[in-house]
Amino acid sequence: MATFWASVFVFGILIFFHELGHFAVAKAVGIKVHEFSLGFGPRLLGLNRQGTDYNLRLFPLGGFVRMAGMDPEEEDVEEGKGFGHKTISQRMAVITAGPLMNFLLAAVLLAVIFMLQGMPMPGTTIAGVLPGQPAQQAGIKPGDQIYSIADKKVANWEEIISSISSRPGQSTKLVVLRDNQKVELSVTPTVGEEGRGMIGISRVKKLNPLAALAKGCEFTFQVTVLILQFIGKMIIGQAPADLGGPVRVIWEIDRAVQTGFFYLLQLAALLSINLGLFNLFPIPALDGSRIMFLGLEGLRGRPVDPSKENFIHMVGFGLLLLLIVFITYNDILQLFIQSPQGAP
Repeated sequence: MATFWASVFVFGILIFFHELGHFAVAKAVGIKVHEFSLGFGPRLLGLNRQGTDYNLRLFPLGGFVRMAGMDPEEEDVEEGKGFGHKTISQRMAVITAGPLMNFLLAAVLLAVIFMLQGMPMPGTTIAGVLPGQPAQQAGIKPGDQIYSIADKKVANWEEIISSISSRPGQSTKLVVLRDNQKVELSVTPTVGEEGRGMIGISRVKKLNPLAALAKGCEFTFQVTVLILQFIGKMIIGQAPADLGGPVRVIWEIDRAVQTGFFYLLQLAALLSINLGLFNLFPIPALDGSRIMFLGLEGLRGRPVDPSKENFIHMVGFGLLLLLIVFITYNDILQLFIQSPQGAP
């Protein structure tokens, strides 16, 4: 049951913010919005405000914004209030806003993690020193960079943990870099869990809201670039095709639930980046394809025949459904292969 509600939470915020982007910009440029819905199928709850229906529907895996003029067969569209009545740049802004909102959501979720849980400092830099513990008593300070332990140089945090863990109760020479100067200290690790040595240092630093948001934006950009690089390698055959569908996503959500809430937020941020980027690809039925048609309209000076465009989107949607079915089948096979009992 926890996995179910976690899945509803993750899919819900991803879809809500995506559709909110379309909705907010449509309202801002004066397009009449008939309906803003989360989910598909029968309507569970709803209200009407200023001519827009806000609905919550039965099946939570989806959502949509229904704008005036998007359906070519719609009649009685108020002059100046339809999607097609707006300039190309305004319509592009409406379509692009959905994916961009997913990138913004990812940055905000990561910022929340960096504020409440913290983010790892690079390399061997110490972010925090616990009061009353051996590190503080030895004179170690936040910002110090551990250079060597027991005359052995350390290159990463894993080596620091390994070295200190193996020396419970032993006086240990520690060299740190402080203001580009080497400082020699002596520390005696206490005996912690399972007999491991501990001195009370942490590499995780909690950030203030502005710094956290900046790091969230930076990390979102870096992940986007990595995804694009991986896709490029898949296309030229330098990396295996590794696509995951709803089954794998739910399996990952189940793992996140078992690991903790912050891991679930991290997973939601990564999924939001993937959703935003995927929607920008020029694939029929996705936002990227609609942006491409608007660009073509700008070059030609006239729009593509709406019936032809809708047919292309319909065919693309059908192909996407077939791809999802194939990926889901492959995900189920992989889960059975990974689990001897036939379940994750």
